[in-house]
Amino acid sequence: MKLNNYFYNIESEKNFEIACFKLLSRHYNSNSVYRSYCDLINKPPSSINSIREIPFLPISFFKTHKVKRFSEKSKIIFKSSRTTNKTPSQHFLKNTIDYKKSFSKSFELFYGKPSDWVILALLPGSQERKNSSLIYMVSDLIKQSNSNVSGFYLDEFEKLYNVLLDLDSKNQKTILIGVSYALLSFIEMNKIKLKHTTIIETGGMKGKRKELIRNELHEKLCNGFGVKSIHSEYGMTELLSQAYSIKNGLFECPPWMKVLSREIDDPLTICEFGQMGGLNIIDLANSDSCPFIATEDLGKVYSDGRFEVLGRFDQAEIRGCNLMVFN
Repeated sequence: MKLNNYFYNIESEKNFEIACFKLLSRHYNSNSVYRSYCDLINKPPSSINSIREIPFLPISFFKTHKVKRFSEKSKIIFKSSRTTNKTPSQHFLKNTIDYKKSFSKSFELFYGKPSDWVILALLPGSQERKNSSLIYMVSDLIKQSNSNVSGFYLDEFEKLYNVLLDLDSKNQKTILIGVSYALLSFIEMNKIKLKHTTIIETGGMKGKRKELIRNELHEKLCNGFGVKSIHSEYGMTELLSQAYSIKNGLFECPPWMKVLSREIDDPLTICEFGQMGGLNIIDLANSDSCPFIATEDLGKVYSDGRFEVLGRFDQAEIRGCNLMVFN
C-alpha cells in the first residue's frame, strides 16, 4: 500500500490501521528522534499490536529536537507563537503538498468547496506571521475562495463591519475565522446580526484576556454576531490536519486523523471512552515529521470518535495561535 498521498483516501478503520502500522515502521526506521523515544520506553514496532499501543511522541520534543525523517533541506519550517523567552515549536516539512491536501480536503468535508464561500480572517496577514501554519492555511483557502473581498481584516474593524453587512444583504455564504480575542474585540465595537455568516474561532485567550469556558465564549460571540452557533477549529503547529466543531463543542476529525486520550498519571496507557485525559493525536498526513503526538491538552474522547478539549496540563506553557495578534 503506497502511503504518499494515500492518507486522504482513507475509507475504513482497517485502511486507517494499515496506514498507522506502515508509518510506525517507517518512522522507527528513519526518524532518529522517534526511534530513540520508542527505545527509551521499550516500545519497538514489533511489540505493538493495536493503535492504542503506539508510542506517542511528547509534543515538547518539537521545541528541543528536529523531528523529521528526511535529510533534505526543509521546504518550510512552521513555528508556533510564543511568550517572551519561551522556545517555539518548529515543524520541519520536506514540502507543503501534504499540508495543502490535508487542509483543503478537510475544509471540503466540513464546509464544501472554498470557492462557494467568501472567507474573511481576523488574523495577522502572512507578511506579519510568515512561519505560521494557521496563516498559511487560511491564506491558501482565501485564494481558493476566488473572491476579491476575501482577506485579512485584523486592524480594519470598520471595514470588516461594512463588508459583513454587505455580504449578508446579498445572501452570500461567508466564513469569518479568527482568534477568540480579536472576535470578542470586534463585537465590543460592532454588534451585528448575521444570517449567512459562519463564525469559526481558533482558540482561547492565551493570557491576554480573562479565560472563558467555551460555553461562555460562544454565548458572547453568538450574541455579538447574532448567530445561532459558533464553530471551532482545532489544529496546531506540530500537526498537518485539523478537526472542526460545528456545535456543542464536540470536534470531529477527517478520516485520516484520530484522537485518543491517555491516563493523566500513566501516559503510556489509553483511557476508556468518556474519561478525561491527555489528548494523543494520530495524523496520517504528518508523515515527514511524526504522525503520533502526545499533546499537552486535556479532554475527553467518545466512542463515535468525536472529542472535546477541556483545558491544558498545569505545567504546559501558555502558547497558541492567539498570541500571534500581540507579538
